[in-house]
Amino acid sequence: MNHDSTQLPSALRARLRDAPLWEFALALYGRDGVEAACLLLQDEAGVDVCELLWLCWLHRHGVSCDACLEPVRRWQRHVTAPLRRLRRELKPEARGRETVASLRRTLQQAELQAEREALSRLERLALESDRLDALPSPAPRLAERLATHLQVQKKPHLSALRTLESQLDPPCRPR
Repeated sequence: MNHDSTQLPSALRARLRDAPLWEFALALYGRDGVEAACLLLQDEAGVDVCELLWLCWLHRHGVSCDACLEPVRRWQRHVTAPLRRLRRELKPEARGRETVASLRRTLQQAELQAEREALSRLERLALESDRLDALPSPAPRLAERLATHLQVQKKPHLSALRTLESQLDPPCRPR
């Protein structure tokens, strides 16, 4: 059964509010193989890790959100990605120069803050969206949903999605 945002039980939105995306993302990212899977998908398939973690968070709570992601994607392109690029470019020079290493650590903190802001925007988007639907029962497999949404098809990328799926707790069902 699908619901629009006005029909979804208030308990579901409360559960989303009570399970902040930032804490979820940190916990999932810290699980076995998840960081490596996310970075592989980011570096080889161009997947936005924040969007990927958001999709996992939604799936965990038994919902999908078909809201427009362009404002968050623009933030990621114009703020987060340039910080990441600069941090990565400075890595070789930072090995031999403490002042560059310090600058690189500052960029790393700024990149983390930009990612946190992206996750905050994604969370708010889901909580305020009129395009939030309950997942069908039984819930579709996460790896298959992600592969379709993120348009990844190569075996290593699909394997990385299965790693994410294996580390995610089962979906909660809407009440």
